Order: sequence, then C-alpha cells, then structure tokens
Amino acid sequence: MCREMGRTSNADERLMTAALDLMWEESYGAVSIDDICKRAGVKKGSFYYFYESKSALAVAALERMALAQKAVWDRQFSPTTPPLDRIRARCEFTYQKQRELKAKHGKVLGCPLCSLGSEICTQDDRIRDKIREICSLNMKYWESTIRDAQSEGLIAPGDAAAKARCVFAYYEGLITQARIYNDAELLRNLSDLVLAHLHAKEPHSAVA
Repeated sequence: MCREMGRTSNADERLMTAALDLMWEESYGAVSIDDICKRAGVKKGSFYYFYESKSALAVAALERMALAQKAVWDRQFSPTTPPLDRIRARCEFTYQKQRELKAKHGKVLGCPLCSLGSEICTQDDRIRDKIREICSLNMKYWESTIRDAQSEGLIAPGDAAAKARCVFAYYEGLITQARIYNDAELLRNLSDLVLAHLHAKEPHSAVA
C-alpha cells in the first residue's frame, strides 16, 4: 500500500489484477501498459512507482495468482480426501471455471499459465521461470495424489513424479483444446479422461 493523493491506495493490487485478467483474456503481446492502467483505474505515472516494466508486473501478478491458487489446491488435493476424489474435484472445478469464463467473455480462456507461457517463454526469462515454478508446485499436488493412489492399489506402481508430469501435460492439453475450439463442453468428462489416462481403478476393484 502507498499514499496517493492523501489516501491509502491499493493501486499495485489493481494493476496486478488488471494485468493478469487482460493477459489471460487477450495475450501478453496485445496488452500495453496503457491498457493495464486503464483497466486498473491507475495513472501511468503510478504504474512506474510500483513496477519498472510490464514484465515485472507480470511476474508480480503471477506470484499473487500462485498464492491464491495454492489455497485452492490445498483444498482440492487435501490428504483427507480419497486420492481419486481429489482428481475429480480438480477436474470438475476446471470444467465449471471454463464454463463461467465462456459465459462471461464469450470465449474459453484456458489455463493462464500455459497461454502466457507458450507465448512468452522464449522471450522473457523472468516470466518463464515464474511459470515453471508455479507449474512445478502444481505437479507436486498431482504427484502426492498419485503416490497415495498407488499405496491403495488404485494406480499401478511406478515413478509417481513421471506419472504426474505426464498426466499434467494431458490435463493441460485438454484445456488448451477447449480454448482452441472455444468449447468448454470438451471438458465435461475431464475427470473420466484423466483417470482413464492414469489407468485408475475404483477402490472396490483395486487389488489388495
């Protein structure tokens, strides 16, 4: 927070929100600092008080998003929930979120990390590294869930980390397809597809 025109300002938070929303709705390259300031209701001079560049703002916005996402992941992937139900919860949340985005924006927006990462990863090391960091954190949740499912005989033994990377790529690929086809209904049975990809067994059919 800072003092702007004699009052407490949350301009930095508004800038982060505006930047992330615009980059997700459009693209990093298509969005200017002027666009971000206009969406945030912040003067351009104030932008440079907080951030040296659009890249620095993008990294800060991604860090803020990661904190919010971690709270969601902690809930969805809670160890107190049966492992296959954790995957179902994540997939159902994703489907419903993309439906909401389609209703609001008229288009499926997909995953902000993959959209931004695929666009900018060869051009900006700081943004690339931050996206890698967040994706790696997310995959840890998948890996832990897979390990728990393996211990219950619901998923075949093997390298849980490798399985997590593979299923994360599959999951993100399906979300990207929904964005390309602008069809959230491609994700309606996302949990079934992901569990089938893992060759997961229901608890009653698992080998003891």
